[in-house]
Amino acid sequence: MSRNTPPRSSGKSGKSGKAGKAGQPGKVGQVARPRWGAKAARPAATDRDGYTAQTAPLAPGEPPREPVGGQGAGGQPNPAPVGRVRTGALKASGGGAAKKGAAKEPRAPRAPRPPRAARPTAPQVPKGPGGDPLVGERYEVEIGAVAHGGGHCVARHEGRVLFVRHALPGERVIVEVTEGTTKSRFLRADAVEILQPAKDRIEPPCPFSGPGRCGGCDWQHVSPGGQRKLKVQVLTEQLAKLAGLTPAEAGWDGSVEPVGGKLQAGEVPAWRTRVQYTVDGESGQVGLRKHRSHEVQLIDRCLIAAPGVTELGIEARDWTGLASVEAIAATGSSDRQLILRPLPGEQLPLVELDKPVSISRIDEQELFHRVHGRNFVRERAAGRTWRVSNGGFWQIHPEAPETLVDAVLTGLDPQWGENALDLYCGVGLFAGALADRVGEDGAVLGIESSKQAVLDARHNLAELENVQIECDKVETLLPRTGITSTDLIVLDPPRAGAGRETVQHLVGLQARRIAYVACDPAALARDLAYFAEGGYRPVSLRAFDLFPMTHHFECVAILEPVAGESR
Repeated sequence: MSRNTPPRSSGKSGKSGKAGKAGQPGKVGQVARPRWGAKAARPAATDRDGYTAQTAPLAPGEPPREPVGGQGAGGQPNPAPVGRVRTGALKASGGGAAKKGAAKEPRAPRAPRPPRAARPTAPQVPKGPGGDPLVGERYEVEIGAVAHGGGHCVARHEGRVLFVRHALPGERVIVEVTEGTTKSRFLRADAVEILQPAKDRIEPPCPFSGPGRCGGCDWQHVSPGGQRKLKVQVLTEQLAKLAGLTPAEAGWDGSVEPVGGKLQAGEVPAWRTRVQYTVDGESGQVGLRKHRSHEVQLIDRCLIAAPGVTELGIEARDWTGLASVEAIAATGSSDRQLILRPLPGEQLPLVELDKPVSISRIDEQELFHRVHGRNFVRERAAGRTWRVSNGGFWQIHPEAPETLVDAVLTGLDPQWGENALDLYCGVGLFAGALADRVGEDGAVLGIESSKQAVLDARHNLAELENVQIECDKVETLLPRTGITSTDLIVLDPPRAGAGRETVQHLVGLQARRIAYVACDPAALARDLAYFAEGGYRPVSLRAFDLFPMTHHFECVAILEPVAGESR
């Protein structure tokens, strides 16, 4: 899943060093002070009809304005605007500076500004494409292919594209428009009546799923196998469209692998170890956001919530005065944590739950405060216990850390004495696994931009002398490390991906193998195209269904230099 930027801790996390002088790099992990060029002249503001303050029609009783620039009466040049240098004011022999002691030309007085009430005001122009709204309109359509993101499928009505939720490819349905106008390039809609169902359609097990309801699960109406087929189609399309790769060329067997034990028919996997509830302001009850909305769908239970979250009984109590409640149930320990966000000006309520739980709150300045118990939870994975503080990033499927570490290590095959980079390293999961494999003769450098995650990573890996964790953005720090080559690279970037500039730097390090952990297939495909430009190709790609009932899934790609371009 995508990383959430954790709130700033209210505790001190050390002093940052001073940056270098302008144009010079600072110390490792620091940002040099940039040089700022002169700002471009700001264009004159215009109203809806394209008039400026000088060209707008005169209001009744307004005195004539003196023109600015160009020529005035009699063909004489007008005075230049205040703040600009007039070419005739600096005459010097040979094109040099003005002669010393030359008399300065007096500045022309400004034209009087019209009274505020007399100035014409531009009417408010509505944003968006305009046109008549189509929300609520119903059409009968045939559903086409699944689209990337949002759990949508593509349909067409009278030549216009519709992105439809709660539908499946091949179905014939009645859709109701939820967003769009007569001038919109595309419309969003929900399937509200199924005329011809697909074979993978099932009755949604969650009573809060469906059009206009909870937006958390995209595919409650799809069988588990059908969900994985849809994810296969999405990944196949993105690889072809953005990377120009077939599944075979990407080293992918064309499957999305299920994770976790086999379930009984109709049973929903309870995998989500972190759930953020929104509090309804009127009732004080918790719920989940509706799709693309701030409205709250009240619930009495979330079916995909892990047992450790469900046992807290959050849905059964009153949370008046709060904006949100986030529940965390650690894997491998009994740690439970609530992160409460009070409404502005409200006091934190007394919290009494069914199980022992640590409580923290986030204030209006996004600072994190411990209220009761620890400010962290202890996760267990890859043979270690991991401290994750202040609601920081950790994979939310209980089997995700082990699954991803195994895929990365299998693909990279680290050898004793090798050097490795762990980029976007979080609390150190992959860095710790790599350090065990490269041994004391090898070394691992982790880079992470979250200060709290860096503190946790250093704590988690304190006994490993061959690991170093640095705090900064990857694209900022990596060029300053002085590293010119390495053996292995792991990168687990945020949802937007690593980007061309970072990929170009990585290919220059001539790594033997690179492991790319991706939570977004489009970002992965784009970055694979950038890697191809630098001479790296995927030799293995695996996809894992770590987020059942949603459109999300995780990928691990292993890349190697193309033959003839290795070091």
